[in-house]
Amino acid sequence: LHARCSQRLQSPRMELCHVPASREKGWYLALMAPNVKGPNYAWLDPSRLYCHPQGLQDCVADLLQPFQGDAIDMVAGIDAMGFILGAAAAARLQKGFLAIRKAGHLCVQTVAQPYSDYSGREKVMEVRSDAIAPGLRILLVDQWVETGGTMRAAIELVERLGGVVAGLSPLLCVPTGVAAICMENSEGGKWIQERYKCSHCVPPHLQPRFDQHQ
Repeated sequence: LHARCSQRLQSPRMELCHVPASREKGWYLALMAPNVKGPNYAWLDPSRLYCHPQGLQDCVADLLQPFQGDAIDMVAGIDAMGFILGAAAAARLQKGFLAIRKAGHLCVQTVAQPYSDYSGREKVMEVRSDAIAPGLRILLVDQWVETGGTMRAAIELVERLGGVVAGLSPLLCVPTGVAAICMENSEGGKWIQERYKCSHCVPPHLQPRFDQHQ
């Protein structure tokens, strides 16, 4: 898998119908394309992963696998790329989907939370104030957790409204509910992983490469 990922991460083209004979966890990571536009952009573009029918299905299945048997009432996705995986996860779980938006897009009463994104830019996210009833168990989904600022702000919004991220597992009795393709071992990423049940798709032997953006 490591050799295939190394080769495909550099590939300018990818056959979107090809499915490997052995679909190990994370095989679809090789579909992502590296940044060719410079430091103002994310280091990988997952668009080809989302375009690949089997790749998208396997990615969502891997993200949800750790939550099998956990009580989840709703899936929430973070603006904007978290909408893709979040809506796909909600459809698979047959649950509703809540969009957590960047400020300024919702025409109803909202609750807002300032945060710094992975690039250090100061932003504000918001959610409609009547979307989360107290005790509602939320699975939070985003595309990537790099510095952790965006996801932590979403967690704070959910918890301020009385929601639970994403409820208590009847077996583990610990908070559950954060999923992303990759969760980097940054200070913020570790803070989230130490406090919430988390799921991501990067195999352990590839995690250092993703942490170093290689």
